[in-house]
Amino acid sequence: MPRQLRLEYEGAIYHLMNRGDRREPIFHHNQDRHLFLKTLGEVCAKTDWQVHAFCLMNNHFHLVVETPKANLVVGMKWFLGTDTARFNRRHRLFGHLFSGRYKSLLVDGSGNGYLRSVCDYVHLNPVRAKLLKAEQPLEHYPWSSYGEYLKPPQKRFAWLRVDRLLGEMRIPKDSPAGRRQFAFQMEERRLSASRKEWKSLRRGWCLGDQTFRQELLAQAAERTGANHYGAERQQSTAEKAERMVRQELARLGWSSEDLKIRRKGDPKKVVLASRLRAQTTVSLRWIADRLQMGSWGYTANRIYAAQSKSQR
Repeated sequence: MPRQLRLEYEGAIYHLMNRGDRREPIFHHNQDRHLFLKTLGEVCAKTDWQVHAFCLMNNHFHLVVETPKANLVVGMKWFLGTDTARFNRRHRLFGHLFSGRYKSLLVDGSGNGYLRSVCDYVHLNPVRAKLLKAEQPLEHYPWSSYGEYLKPPQKRFAWLRVDRLLGEMRIPKDSPAGRRQFAFQMEERRLSASRKEWKSLRRGWCLGDQTFRQELLAQAAERTGANHYGAERQQSTAEKAERMVRQELARLGWSSEDLKIRRKGDPKKVVLASRLRAQTTVSLRWIADRLQMGSWGYTANRIYAAQSKSQR
């Protein structure tokens, strides 16, 4: 049976979920959760993703992610691969952490309440799992974005976007009063929600009205057989990296010839390589070749040394 096509387009919103391999835990303790969120922040910096909601459970996670660029697949490949490698390194394990393909449900972001529905589903996950007692408020579960919504902007994760959800809840401003209204509405939602209404979120492939669904089906029909348009994704990723290289060369007053002449470990090359690694998903081999830094292994060592030095 062929794999379901991953539809990607600028401004797409997805509900993403993945479980541990064989339903085993993907978090052994809170340090693993902190590392997962750190890695999520890194992939947002690389891809320009905006996260509307998240919830970390014992053996699975939920994310509601908006992609201003059509780069879900390349971003998820880096994100899940990097989190797996870090988890395995930390616990001296090897092999798969996550179970097969992640689930991605496309969400209608037109402002008609679909984004709110999926974010409610994510934020109420600890209630459905009976991880909160009836008398405990939702913010007592520490590993979801719900508590982040209640914080002032300067204390939240920079990659968490709250304005669209607040807008769908008719909350005009991200203010103390607005955040109190958010908490009040969510506690009311907690009391009224039923398992039956979440069926389309658990089993469907999109959440939206009939027009939204037909538009997605038309896109899928156009792109079927195009090998999931992987060449276009790769081109987009490389274009961002190439643009960064050209801008930095112009700032330094260098030409491509200067990259060949200067030593492979030139500090300015290392700084640019570190930025490319942090802000794009191009490979170490691409960075090493483009900046004339020798092997990808040498480039990785120089980036690691520079980052370690900056953190002292």
